[in-house]
Amino acid sequence: MAKKSTAAGKIKPKADAAEELKDFMIDGMKDMYWAEKALVKSLPKMKKNATSENLKAAIDDHLEETKTQVTRLEDAFKALKLKPEAEKCDAMDGLIKEAESIMEETQPGSVRDAAIIAAAQKVEHYEIASYGTLATYAKLLKEKEVLNLMLETLDEEKTCDKDLTKLAKKEINLKAK
Repeated sequence: MAKKSTAAGKIKPKADAAEELKDFMIDGMKDMYWAEKALVKSLPKMKKNATSENLKAAIDDHLEETKTQVTRLEDAFKALKLKPEAEKCDAMDGLIKEAESIMEETQPGSVRDAAIIAAAQKVEHYEIASYGTLATYAKLLKEKEVLNLMLETLDEEKTCDKDLTKLAKKEINLKAK
């Protein structure tokens, strides 16, 4: 959707634009709820296109974590007395499309495995930034349950990123070289 601009280049807010930090946090939770659900669908495609058994296992492990993260977001909505709601996350949609494009641009084997890790780490970095921000807002807003849920997911995302880096450095990138 095109953004409406004023003559000075300022973007005109939508009619339902967030006015309070809590509203903005909830908008972020809606984005991440959509993002995690989209990843539940996308990760099996990455696994199917991977050749390294270690990479396939890592994707499987993260798929299970991602399913838990969906539930955790539902719990965060409930903590705020809200019904869980997904709103399309343009950033994650773009990252998933890029991952699919990267797989199309590489032959099956170690180079594609390296590309899958690169794409997955872009996703992880986006998630780390998003959950870190949501945790910061939850802390400021004294939403302790939401804070704890966001921090738990943030820790998982950071661990996944570190694990992917180790896998890339110790196996995948060496084979792709």
